[in-house]
Amino acid sequence: MGSAAAASITNSMIQESFNELEKQRELIANCTLLWKELSDHFSSLEKDLEIKSQNLRSKRQTLDLSTQQTLDSLYQREKSIDHSVDLAISKVEEHHKAAVIALAAEAVEDDDLVSKVRSLCAKMDSEGFLNLVISKRKEVETLRNELPLAFESCIDPARFVLDAIAGVFPVDRRAVKSPADLGWACVLILEALVSALADPGLGTKRLMVTRIVKEKAKEMADEWKQGFGGVESAKPTDVHAFLQHLATFGVGAKEDKGFYRRLIMSFAWRRQMPKLAISLGLEDQIADMIQELISKGHQLDAINFVYEAGLQDKFPPVPLLKSFLKESKKASTPVSEDRNNSGQATSNPSRKQQSALRAVIKCIEDRKLEAEFPVEPLQKRLENIEKAKAEKKKPAGGNSPVNAPANKRTRGNNVGPMPPAKAGRLINNAYVSSFPAAPTFIRSPTHTTYSAPVHPYPYDRPVAHGVYGNRSPPAIRDPYAYPTEEVAPPAIGVAYSSPPMTYPHYGAYGNGLAPGYQQAYYR
Repeated sequence: MGSAAAASITNSMIQESFNELEKQRELIANCTLLWKELSDHFSSLEKDLEIKSQNLRSKRQTLDLSTQQTLDSLYQREKSIDHSVDLAISKVEEHHKAAVIALAAEAVEDDDLVSKVRSLCAKMDSEGFLNLVISKRKEVETLRNELPLAFESCIDPARFVLDAIAGVFPVDRRAVKSPADLGWACVLILEALVSALADPGLGTKRLMVTRIVKEKAKEMADEWKQGFGGVESAKPTDVHAFLQHLATFGVGAKEDKGFYRRLIMSFAWRRQMPKLAISLGLEDQIADMIQELISKGHQLDAINFVYEAGLQDKFPPVPLLKSFLKESKKASTPVSEDRNNSGQATSNPSRKQQSALRAVIKCIEDRKLEAEFPVEPLQKRLENIEKAKAEKKKPAGGNSPVNAPANKRTRGNNVGPMPPAKAGRLINNAYVSSFPAAPTFIRSPTHTTYSAPVHPYPYDRPVAHGVYGNRSPPAIRDPYAYPTEEVAPPAIGVAYSSPPMTYPHYGAYGNGLAPGYQQAYYR
């Protein structure tokens, strides 16, 4: 009996011992798991701290480098002040002597445009200079080449140009005013001034503009801005001249960046807008602006911004061109399939497709994208459209007055159709603009298109300057074209609800003198 009790006690104690061991095992397992979690947590914190420390070290190195570069730049600027001042003084003396000579020879008549421009610059005759530029619209290429050199003859080119454009902007203060749009003249003059204001040693990083002139330029810009009223109602040339004024004199304001962006996006079809956007300190917003243009179907405008900002990797141009062709074709399909449209209406889709194809081909050639986007298939499509149009235009009958179009009156002596009865009155009452009228163009499938009896692109005619080669209105409105004369719009009575979108030549100025722009400078 005693041995049985001892055995019973022993088994109970053993069972309790095992239970205790099991509890200890579970406790150790929990402690081990908790330790592992804590260890992983601290390891993660340590890695995060290390990454943050590396980022801080990298930022500090970048800041140190930037600070050093800024200090070096300031040192170079300070070091170059004496040299720049001496050089400016010597130029003033030279220009003073040249002005005296020019005044002495004022009675001598000289028909040479170059000599006249240089003489007016040397005499600081801003009013005469502006009148000369306005009167020489047909010789704008000569002016564009000559003005940067002529401004070097001015004692104070910044003051000279400011006084010149102040005669017409922001308010026309001339005694005899004309309805002509003079924005083109201001843009031409302001662009040519950029190189004349560059510091001899530091270039456009420092503008050779006196404080008095800069303050006056800022006051003019503020008055100019208030005169706009609304972005939608502003004239394209006025907006271009205003933005060029800010960029040339470096009087942009940080608080007005949003306003500048709205102006640029509203007139993004003008070729200089991407360059002006960067000059006015919007380089950090260029990607968003490109995306906005793409979303609106303005792919060709977006490509200009892409190349100006160097964002070809982020926004490959070839997909944008293909997307533009696809959307333009899709937009013209419903009109071409409508059998109720007149013959003129049904011809518009072909014309729009031709315009889109020519614009894309020109962009591919100028941007050197032939390897990625061959132009041969596009040229073949263009030829097929032109052949189809030529077939439709073949006369179905004779040329007798009986077969004359129903909408034309016939002369009593049967010598041919007469012009519309109201043609003369319409022409006399037509709105006269200093810029050529807007022809048919392709902007995007979402924009209203307009028809006009001219070809939308200069590829259908002999190669010549689109504006200055002859007295006929050019086929497209080039953002860099300066008008030769005031001409009436070819489509009489047509009202354009929005500024026309054209596709000008993709590239710099034809004469290789595209103005450089200083980095954005804000007061």
